Amino acid sequence: MKREFIFEVCANSVASALAAQEGGAQRVELCDNLHEGGTTPSAGCIALARQCLHIGLHVLIRPRGGDFLYDEMEWKIMKDDIRVCRDLGVGGVVIGALKTDGSVDKKRVQELAAWARPMAVTFHRAFDVCRDPLAALEDIIEAGCDRILTSGQADKAPDGADLLAELVRRAGDRIVILAGGGVHEGNIAPLIEKTHAWEYHGSAQKRIPSAMQYRRPDVSMCSIPQLSDFEIAVTDAERVRRIIAIGRLQWEKENEP
Repeated sequence: MKREFIFEVCANSVASALAAQEGGAQRVELCDNLHEGGTTPSAGCIALARQCLHIGLHVLIRPRGGDFLYDEMEWKIMKDDIRVCRDLGVGGVVIGALKTDGSVDKKRVQELAAWARPMAVTFHRAFDVCRDPLAALEDIIEAGCDRILTSGQADKAPDGADLLAELVRRAGDRIVILAGGGVHEGNIAPLIEKTHAWEYHGSAQKRIPSAMQYRRPDVSMCSIPQLSDFEIAVTDAERVRRIIAIGRLQWEKENEP
């Protein structure tokens, strides 16, 4: 397995995906509803992103927020969303599912991974709420996934760095550990130094004001108090550049002959 530093941007829109590309990201994970941990974006969003991007494009397959225990209807939705991605020429999908006891639903994940081929398959941060991360690592490898997106079972990847390092060591060349969750220009260098992971994931966002001039103060479309209808979160190309520059420098330092 070839190991080179990769920064993947978690993009919440086509605009964010284009900013990630401008900033030098090697890959985008396209999502919607990041305040819920991400859900599957619309078919129109996926299609336009595929038309506009020349870097890698992976799409999150998650039919709703909340837990990772899915019913039969949700499985059908996920399979159809994967088919849409394959038909549109997407490079990869990001999937995951757990059983009621907190273990990986290996049978279902294996089924989705096989259905997704020839696209790449990442197991998402359902990993971070599973019961036994080391057992989950083996289950995900056996299910046929290519990588695991994880914060090391912490809210932020720097807080899960010890487990991330252990996962990287145990994974070897069998699967890629993609470290994500609160990764930014201020912490990526020590994270690389401690974990020795070579793929990282972050949103690199900024908030920009809405262009709306008329604003009703007594009505809000947003149910989360700290978010505003009149601010838009978008990936910042300059932040992406900074993160990649710092990360690549640290990666080369850690891996110099």
